[in-house]
Amino acid sequence: MTTRNIPESEITCPAEALLKALTGKWKPQIFRLAFQGPLRFNTLLRQIDGSNKQSIAVALKEMEEQGILDKKVIQLKPLHIEYTLSAKGNSYIAVFRQLEGLM
Repeated sequence: MTTRNIPESEITCPAEALLKALTGKWKPQIFRLAFQGPLRFNTLLRQIDGSNKQSIAVALKEMEEQGILDKKVIQLKPLHIEYTLSAKGNSYIAVFRQLEGLM
């Protein structure tokens, strides 16, 4: 059996859109942590057991490109970057919690 690659614009089910967006090793964990507050890269490395810099960096970049996370450069010393849920990411929270309840 093969699966079709359906463009995101054609997905009508919120759960299907969320599952497609969070496909990846660390994306569900990053998403769960993001709705608790702003995220910093090193914090993610400490909080997600077994993760590494490259895999977290790739997941964050993909989630930002998908419009789930917003990246903000904080100009205070030391300079750092925070990731927060975007409006699209916030719209997925209710669906994510419903899916968690099924497990």
